[in-house]
Amino acid sequence: MLPSISRVCCLSSALPLPSLPKFICNCQNLCFTSFACTRMEGESVTKLVLRGKSDEENQLAESLKSNSSLSLPDNSDVAVLLHSEVEGAGLENGSFRIGAYIDALSTSCFGTLLIYSPRLGSTHDIVSHNFSELAIGTVCVADVQTKGRGRSKNVWESPKGCLLFSYTIQMEDGKVVPFVQYVVSLAMTEAIKDLCQQKGVPQLHVRIKWPNDLYLDGLKVGGVLCTSTYKSKKFNVSAGIGLNVGNEKPTTCLNAVLQRLTSSGYQLQREDIMAAFFNKFESLYNIFLKDGFQSLEELYYTTWLHSGQRVIVEDRNNNQDQLVEDVVNIQGLTSSGYLLAISGDGQTYELHPDGNSFDFFKGLVRRKLT
Repeated sequence: MLPSISRVCCLSSALPLPSLPKFICNCQNLCFTSFACTRMEGESVTKLVLRGKSDEENQLAESLKSNSSLSLPDNSDVAVLLHSEVEGAGLENGSFRIGAYIDALSTSCFGTLLIYSPRLGSTHDIVSHNFSELAIGTVCVADVQTKGRGRSKNVWESPKGCLLFSYTIQMEDGKVVPFVQYVVSLAMTEAIKDLCQQKGVPQLHVRIKWPNDLYLDGLKVGGVLCTSTYKSKKFNVSAGIGLNVGNEKPTTCLNAVLQRLTSSGYQLQREDIMAAFFNKFESLYNIFLKDGFQSLEELYYTTWLHSGQRVIVEDRNNNQDQLVEDVVNIQGLTSSGYLLAISGDGQTYELHPDGNSFDFFKGLVRRKLT
């Protein structure tokens, strides 16, 4: 049976490559069972709880608090607390279990300094806005996100049951920065496999839809967003992930699929998934930096959805008066991180998103490769 064919519109000329892109309230006696502490009616304060894995990282957390270093992009009020100050106060049911996450983490850099919020506009905004104040690898996680960020500046609210986190990466070689989103996606799919095996439950085969969506049983369950800025000869990358763990709407979630596969009643926990992700990411990222993405390509292609996918591209003829269709087969990724495709006559092409379509495969720009 032939692979499914996707129909896309192809422009006659390639588009340019897209670029990769204060009031602090240090309250110690806040009631932690409330989603937001209140200064006065109608004025809520975003709560940030800090915890490090080592003594050194806990000292950094204390410094961030005492120096009032953290802020929000809109300069709204922030309450910064240490986990040790609220640990015995009791968390609401369903809150992120900070201690369980730290216990499951085995990294030396990534994820070892945690910023947690019960309710937050965007975890991505926290790490990108405060990048210069944070250690590389710092992660921000929230139970609920009200202004989650996605491609093309899409914004949405993410409810309870989602794993929502963003973290900091710093890189020097701009040529490999576009590939880091693929390492992030791959780390998450591999982490879920590892966790299922560790817990003795059926495998959940989460797959990658290029460039940065995560699918399970044909439905989207998550996505990755990586943005970057260039400063002092380094690329400051903010990487974010949203994953449907326990919320079935609007599509499905990991635990809903898991319950169909087993009668044990076991459910994956957000804390275990995030720890497993960083344990895997740190390993893959070190390989990536040392040997390049080509050292991970074989594993990546076993996880993505597109090997051999047939795509119909529509292009203008030389007179620009009619559309001509051509079928190309996706082979992999090019050296710049876009889709590598080959036509029936053996010509190779690089396929770029057109920047206008919500689904990347509904709008691709074709560039002939020599």
